[in-house]
Amino acid sequence: MKFLKIIVVIFLFIIFFQFIAEKAFSDIDIKARYVILQDHNSGKILYEKDADSSIYPASMTKIMTSIVAFDLLKKGETSLDEMITISEKAWRLSQSGYSSMFIMLNDQVSVEDLLKGIIITSGNDACVALAEGLSGTEEDFVILMNEKATELGMTNTNFNNSSGINDPENYSTVRDILIMSKYLIDNYPEYYSYYKETTFTWDRTGGDPITQGNRNPLLYKNIGADGIKTGFLAIEKYSLASSAIINNRRINAVGSGFETKNSRSRESIRMINWAFRKFDTIKITKKNEIFTELDVWIGKKNKVNIFSKEDFYLTVPKRKKSTIKAYIEYEGPIEAPIKKNEKVATLKIYVSDEFIKEIDLYSSENIKKSNIFLRLLTSINYLVWGDV
Repeated sequence: MKFLKIIVVIFLFIIFFQFIAEKAFSDIDIKARYVILQDHNSGKILYEKDADSSIYPASMTKIMTSIVAFDLLKKGETSLDEMITISEKAWRLSQSGYSSMFIMLNDQVSVEDLLKGIIITSGNDACVALAEGLSGTEEDFVILMNEKATELGMTNTNFNNSSGINDPENYSTVRDILIMSKYLIDNYPEYYSYYKETTFTWDRTGGDPITQGNRNPLLYKNIGADGIKTGFLAIEKYSLASSAIINNRRINAVGSGFETKNSRSRESIRMINWAFRKFDTIKITKKNEIFTELDVWIGKKNKVNIFSKEDFYLTVPKRKKSTIKAYIEYEGPIEAPIKKNEKVATLKIYVSDEFIKEIDLYSSENIKKSNIFLRLLTSINYLVWGDV
C-alpha cells in the first residue's frame, strides 16, 4: 500500500505579550577592545568585537586552574579535604603585593580552601599552592591546563602559569575564555556555586583573620549574575568573564580592555541587560524528552511517542518569535512493527521562512504488529472510509 506523505505543522507562538511599539534595537557598541556575548543554552553569539585577537587573560587564567582541579576531583585523584603543604614559592606570592589569600609557609591547607582562595579572592599564592599540591610542580600542572585547553577547542590559547601573572607566553582570546567559562558552568554546577560567593575569610594568616570580597562587581548588582572572574594587567587593562541567569535563561560575556574598573562594571552590565532585553531563547527539543506522538498503522498501539536525542535551543530577536515554525515530516501512518530508538521522522525548523536546522526524531518504544484479524479489519476500514 502506498502511504501518503503527511506533514504536521507545529506553530510555536509568542509566549509573552509583545508591545506593538517595541523599540528596534541597533547593534550595541561596548566600550572595550575585545568582547564576546553569548546565549548559554543555544550557544548563539549575540555580539562580538575582535573576539579572536590575542589578549593576556590575567586572572581569568584561574578559570582553567579551577577546571583542572575539578577534573581531578571528578576522577577521584584528589578530594576537597586533601591537605596541601604551602611551599616557599607559594608563600612568597602572599608577601609581594599581588592578589593573595595570605597563606603561611609550611601550613597545611585543604584543596577546598585553596579553591575558594582562588575563585573568591583571586589568590595567586593559592594558585601556586594548589598546582604544586596536585601535580608536584606548577609547571606540570600547567601542562594539564594546556591539555584541557586543547580538548575544549581553545585554539588560540597557551597557559604558562596557573595564576595569570605577567607572562608574554600566557595568552588567549575572549572567544577561548568564553569556551572554558561555558564548559565550567555546564560540567561542574556543584563547584560553580563557589563563584557567586561574595566573601571569604582566612584565619591562618600569621595575624588577624582577613576577610576579602569577591572581585566580580556584577555579583553586587541586581542582574542575576553568579560568576565568573575578573582580571587586570597594566598592558591589558581591566577584563571580566561574566555570567548571569534570569528565569532559567543564562547569558555569558567576556570583555577585555576596559579602561577602568567602573567601565568594566558598567559596560558588562549594559551588554548582559541588552542580551536579555533584545533576544529570547526557546527550547525546541530536550534530549530524551517526549516531543509528540504520531499515528501507527496496523500496530498493537495506534500512536507512538517520539523524541529527540539532542537539546536544541533557538535564540532569536524578540520581534521574530512569531516567525518561528517547526514541521514534522514522516511517511505515515508509520507501519508496525516499530523498534525502540528507530528513526521515524524529522523536525525541520525555520525562522522567517529561512531553514535553520533539521533534527531526527525517534520512537520511544517497541510497537508490534496487531494480530491478523485486526490488521484485516483495519485494512478494510481504510479502503472503505480512508481512515486508519
